[in-house]
Formats: sequence, C-alpha cells, structure tokens
Amino acid sequence: MTTAIMDRSTPQLDELYKEIILEHYRHPCGREPLERVDLEAEGLNPLCGDEVKLGLQIKNNVIEKVHLEGHGCSISTASGSILADILKGKTLDEAKKYLTYVKETMHNKPHSIDVEEGDLEVLEGVKRFPVRIKCALLPWTTLEEAMAGHKHVEIS
Repeated sequence: MTTAIMDRSTPQLDELYKEIILEHYRHPCGREPLERVDLEAEGLNPLCGDEVKLGLQIKNNVIEKVHLEGHGCSISTASGSILADILKGKTLDEAKKYLTYVKETMHNKPHSIDVEEGDLEVLEGVKRFPVRIKCALLPWTTLEEAMAGHKHVEIS
C-alpha cells in the first residue's frame, strides 16, 4: 500500500517542482539593476548556449543585491533566480556555503553543510537528467568566479 501512495505522490511532487521552476523562469528574481557592481563575472555553457552575467552589490560583507542577465533554458534561468532570491541579505561566507551545497547536490555527494533550502530543493530533480546539471550549475559557478579571491571583502 505504501508503494501505491508513493507512486501517486511522486508525479504530484514532480509537477510541483516543475511549477516552481517555471515560475522562476517566467518571473525571475535578480533582474533589477544594481546601483553599483562590487563583484561580477560572466558564465557560458558552450554545450547549450546558456549565458549569464552576474553582479553583486555588497556592503560590509553582506550581499545587498544580486543582478543576473543573459539568456538560457528554464533550468538555468530558474537556478539563477533561486540564487538571487536566496543570497540577498546573506554574507559572502554564507553564499559560499550555498554554493558548496548546490555543487554537492548536483554531483550527488553527501552534504557537508546544512543550509535553508527554500526553492533549492526543486533543483534536486535535475540530477535525474545529467545533461541538464551544467544548466543548473551555471549561475552558481558564475557566482564562484565572482567571489574568487574575495575572502574578506569590505565594500561599503
């Protein structure tokens, strides 16, 4: 009996995840321009053509705003939107924890840290489609590039 319940609930869960991804795709977070850009990077997935330009506005090591622009598939765009939504108000150290969490999730590794998942949970389903993992990771690896070498940024 438990198996039947799981079989019926799994499609519903998949549908919920699809809806959240589509909502982030249709109405992505992080599109507002920044007053200033303190850290930035550009990312490209040459396999599918997804492109992202990420900018961070930082004050006292806290990410005040995230700006993303570019074009890509629904997974890449949704992942970037989730990134922008989650990281606003987080410290750079917290952002690195989220980055680690997403990379471990996409590479099916046990999580070495705990974070508040929020909508990140919907990216779990991407693991079932290995060709789409790079799409989900693109905004996050671009974040990694932007933060590279900026361990103690004190931008005001």
